[in-house]
Amino acid sequence: MPTTRTDQVAVDGGAFDLHVWLPESGTGPGVLLIQEIFGVGAYIRAVGERLAALGYVVGAPDVFWRIQPNWESDHTPEGVEASLGMIPKFDFPQGVADCVAALHALEELPEVQGGAGVVGFCLGGTLGYLTSAVAGPACCVSYYGSGIAGMLDQLDNIECPVLFHFGDADLYIPGDEISAIEAAIEGRELFSLNTEPAGHAFDNHEAPMFWNEAAAVSAWRETTAFLDRHLPVS
Repeated sequence: MPTTRTDQVAVDGGAFDLHVWLPESGTGPGVLLIQEIFGVGAYIRAVGERLAALGYVVGAPDVFWRIQPNWESDHTPEGVEASLGMIPKFDFPQGVADCVAALHALEELPEVQGGAGVVGFCLGGTLGYLTSAVAGPACCVSYYGSGIAGMLDQLDNIECPVLFHFGDADLYIPGDEISAIEAAIEGRELFSLNTEPAGHAFDNHEAPMFWNEAAAVSAWRETTAFLDRHLPVS
């Protein structure tokens, strides 16, 4: 098991938790891991362990801290409804600013050597994309970020490699939106898009209504190869 701790990131308005996982070596490149709407719960913690096992120093910010610090919900229908209820209260520009602050805090950790990238899921996939447009991480992996098709003007602000993952049967992200992203990144060497035969949140093994094991394994293989190219562990 990786070593874990909780750091604090000070910003305008207070401070929020940055949950940190250290690899067995104790040092490595950084990965900012941005949560789904369910918070930094069992699933995101498991992803943090996965990334730390690859040799990364991982930091997962509590992005809902301005609404309810350390928000977590389960993956029941009631938990999904409660989590979706957080979105109208969430200030996206402020959330992006907090993620940028968390990325800089991660980069400054003494254990981080070799730069830092971003990996985000669902809400975090969108925040990761927007953070990349502002902060210039080493790379970004965005899993099923909804709303990105309406934010394609941000592509010109991104100077790092980005890998998008989507499911072709995602009820929250229509196929025409995925097609719009594909068209917008065509011919741009920094951007790549992987589509899996799955629905939304297919990587989330804590959510039986979403999880698709084959798609999760396939996309994770793409993710690790992408990280190995653009954020290699020495």
